[in-house]
Amino acid sequence: MTFSGHRARHRFGQHWLIDAAVLDQIVAAAALQPHDRVLEVGPGRGALTERLLACDLAALEAIELDRDLVAGLKQRFGPDPRFQLIEGDALRVPIERQGPRASTKVVANIPYNITGPLLQRLVGSLEAPLTPPFERLVLLVQREVGERIRAQAGTSAYAALSVRMQLLGHCRLVCPVPPRCFKPSPKVDSEVLLIEPFAPGNRLAAAGAGVLDSLLRRCFASRRKMLRNTLTGLLPPDQLQSVAVVAGVDLAARPQELSPSRWLALAAGLNPAIPAAAFAPPANG
Repeated sequence: MTFSGHRARHRFGQHWLIDAAVLDQIVAAAALQPHDRVLEVGPGRGALTERLLACDLAALEAIELDRDLVAGLKQRFGPDPRFQLIEGDALRVPIERQGPRASTKVVANIPYNITGPLLQRLVGSLEAPLTPPFERLVLLVQREVGERIRAQAGTSAYAALSVRMQLLGHCRLVCPVPPRCFKPSPKVDSEVLLIEPFAPGNRLAAAGAGVLDSLLRRCFASRRKMLRNTLTGLLPPDQLQSVAVVAGVDLAARPQELSPSRWLALAAGLNPAIPAAAFAPPANG
């Protein structure tokens, strides 16, 4: 097996993770079981692939865009009957979600320039969560993005993305990953993020998800403004104040000060025609 002559390509966002301790933490966070079928996005030269295949798992399907790496990956791991390599774009290739060949977990060293669209594909959106969901996703992401996903209300990193992702699943930090853990070293810090999507029966109802998403877009577009200003025009001032009181929301607050549960309560109050049950937080959220 050889990858001689191949250099990391900037256009593919390639930075090889070479730190053994971080690689081991990624595998540990995946909590692999013998029945698991793992989807690995961006195997690169196979440092993580090797560790995954050293575990007792049912199958590993890897998606690699760089055709110059494909031959080396096939040569290195092809003899293992559990390994399957798909050459293509992770944003476009079919991902099996039904039947006995469907992947149960995802491990991905995400190219930072496609983090948003890839999250959308692997997790879904409030209105259209991926169904069925993966049991868990272990993602190496830019630290700024990871912090935003798992940020708590009232912190500087808290954003609409925080609310959306935390209503789609449990999100937590596995470990920080400084630039020295890569070759070549990126110019930004990274982290390993664990996402455990909520089961279909424990998700936000579609009717509530749609109006909540619109409300988040409206308010976070002017995140420095008080809510009473961004919500102007939705209701007469006295009615808006009444809704806010019932929802436990201070209209003098900024969007980043409201927890996901407060956002749900506010959306419910602003949309009385929609049953209140549509705004119930995920049962295990």
